[in-house]
Amino acid sequence: MKQGLQLKLGQQLTMTPQLQQAIRLLQLSALDLQQEIQQSLESNPLLELDEVEPDEAEVEFAADEADLNAEQRSEIDGSDTLAELDGREDSVPDELPVDTDWDDLYQEHSTPTTSSDTGSEVDFTEFNSAGETLQDTLYWQLNLVPLSTTDQLIAETIIEAINVDGMLTQTLAELTESLNANFGKLDDNHAEQDQEPPTVAEDEVLAVLKLVQQFEPAGVAARDLAECLTLQLAQLPTDTPLLSAAQNLVAEHLAVLAARDFTSLKRLTKLSQEDLTRCVQLIQSLNPRPGSAVASEAANYVVPDVFVRKHEGRWLVELNGEATPKVRINQTYAGLIKRADNSSDNNYLKDNLQEAKWFLKSLQSRNETLLKVATRIVEHQRGFFDYGPEAMKPLVLNEIAELVEMHESTISRVTSRKYMHTPRGIFELKYFFSSHVGTTTGGEISSTAIRALIKKMTGEENTRKPLSDNKITALLKEQNIKVARRTVAKYRESLGIPPSNERKRLV
Repeated sequence: MKQGLQLKLGQQLTMTPQLQQAIRLLQLSALDLQQEIQQSLESNPLLELDEVEPDEAEVEFAADEADLNAEQRSEIDGSDTLAELDGREDSVPDELPVDTDWDDLYQEHSTPTTSSDTGSEVDFTEFNSAGETLQDTLYWQLNLVPLSTTDQLIAETIIEAINVDGMLTQTLAELTESLNANFGKLDDNHAEQDQEPPTVAEDEVLAVLKLVQQFEPAGVAARDLAECLTLQLAQLPTDTPLLSAAQNLVAEHLAVLAARDFTSLKRLTKLSQEDLTRCVQLIQSLNPRPGSAVASEAANYVVPDVFVRKHEGRWLVELNGEATPKVRINQTYAGLIKRADNSSDNNYLKDNLQEAKWFLKSLQSRNETLLKVATRIVEHQRGFFDYGPEAMKPLVLNEIAELVEMHESTISRVTSRKYMHTPRGIFELKYFFSSHVGTTTGGEISSTAIRALIKKMTGEENTRKPLSDNKITALLKEQNIKVARRTVAKYRESLGIPPSNERKRLV
């Protein structure tokens, strides 16, 4: 086989570092972008925060509010985001009085004012600390009860077997077996003396379990739903109306109540319609997941990237300037760069200056793309902003991609984890994209609009005779919406709406 060299021309897409950085910034959420900017500020000395004095910021903001029209608010030139107002910074005077004490000066200029001084309330969301778990609460109550060493170990084993809902996840037999196995491993003294390690019986475990079930929250450590509700009913005052009837219903007819067969319940409990209604309301006031009252997860806050508001009959789209800090090039360090100097220090400044320019250009490109896409979404979904989800139109990524002359994958990155603040709430940009369903008249309707119609129908239905999926399908057909019953069931489940038999009420 003869070897040789051959020249060949071709085209291929090359991902330059600048392009990779722009794509990476484009798909970051607002919180992730803040972290990325902070890391760049710490690693690149040529970047700095663009801090504007409060007076200047107020003047610029007032001028922008007076002069910008709808077209200008839908465009971005890299300088239209609002400046951060970090507040007034106190400074130490140049000359101090003779009797000045440094402690007095520090307290005067550095100590922040409290809510009692300013009259404003404390923002407790600023305090980010680990919350108390359900196990922590139970252990604290356990320490208040005098117990023997064996009972203490049994109680600790029971507490560790309780899940976040407050339910016991192991049976008495499993708990007893686990305890006896642990006793055999921990008791070395008995092993050295060739004696049998101590054992516990199920009766002992049951006795300690009854003790733990008296802890707060009420209903904790229950083995099933019936026991959980029974424990909560037992802690109610004895003069509670229909308490005994509720206890009997939970103990004997909970399955019938779950099926919402109220006709059978009236026959089995011998209660009148009014008493049965009050009894069911008492049971519904209980908490089937008592652990959720303690082990609540920390709230996740969403920072909107785009604001949409109506002004003089037109919908305006604005970027959230406070979502991302304003960054600029440090002119002091940039002025130290010399053109003909090839020293290591000068090359270091040159490289960082180039990286800073790329970073700022990528940020500007991200803002421009985000504003373009958000503006097109608002134009297409104007019916949603005027009338609500029922007026949502079908929309796919390719339609927006053609309008802004970008690739579909770019639109997907822009709309992921980006949020829009509207008068109707905060929505992810992907919320406005949905498939279409055909109508009997040959038109199209968004699947989001169908979900909104289903939610409205079930919300206005007669609770004594709730709408079945077949009935909802028929009602949608009357509105010229052609959709199958299984599709209605899928949409209903996605909205968290239970079936008709579970939505049935006495009143």
